[in-house]
Amino acid sequence: MTSSLAERKVRPSSLKLRRARAKKIVAYLKKAYPKPKSELKHRTNFQFVVAVILSAQCTDKAVNKLTMTLFKKYKTPKNFAEAIPAVFTKEISSIPFFNNKAKSIIGAGKMSVERFRGKVPETEAELTQLPGVGYKTAHVILGELFDVWEGIATDTHVKRFAKRFDLTDHNDLTKISKDLEALIPKKDWKYVNNGLVLYGRYVCPARPHDCSQHPLTKLWPPAARYWPKAK
Repeated sequence: MTSSLAERKVRPSSLKLRRARAKKIVAYLKKAYPKPKSELKHRTNFQFVVAVILSAQCTDKAVNKLTMTLFKKYKTPKNFAEAIPAVFTKEISSIPFFNNKAKSIIGAGKMSVERFRGKVPETEAELTQLPGVGYKTAHVILGELFDVWEGIATDTHVKRFAKRFDLTDHNDLTKISKDLEALIPKKDWKYVNNGLVLYGRYVCPARPHDCSQHPLTKLWPPAARYWPKAK
């Protein structure tokens, strides 16, 4: 079934229905994935920032394969700040958009050293000053490193399920985050990104398939016929 046809069959729900549906989804995620934890490997806080930047439009598996070697050489913000651009770019060339990511990571290292005394900032406002760190990335970092959940990070997995389960009318990632934050109590925000990422990887992948018997689809069967295109 094409995405456009599926969209016509799933009409936008009222806020009340969306909130009730979100409550059921989060209840499942809390039970299935009770301890939010990223699968990105790291030993230092700044290495995690780097790993998250590298993971944009790339799998965690590919990032972990790269950083297994990379992080033996680069550990602190100072290490990344002092990286030779041409060398570092080549070292991360196995992943998509490596040129831009290399600039962002080296720039983030320099800013961390110069503005934040070599530490990873602990607020969204400060984190988003770092090159390569946006709303989504900032909240992934805050949750993983500091157990601070001041927002819901929306990546491709979260976007996909937010659209499939009719929890948003938007395509912009930050706007989707705001929609989800309005539907879900703040105390439960920490379960959303991690839970939907793991559910998307290991239970219900992006390619169209019969998911009618999947746990979340059973909560709202219309999701089984809607497969939004990646944008």
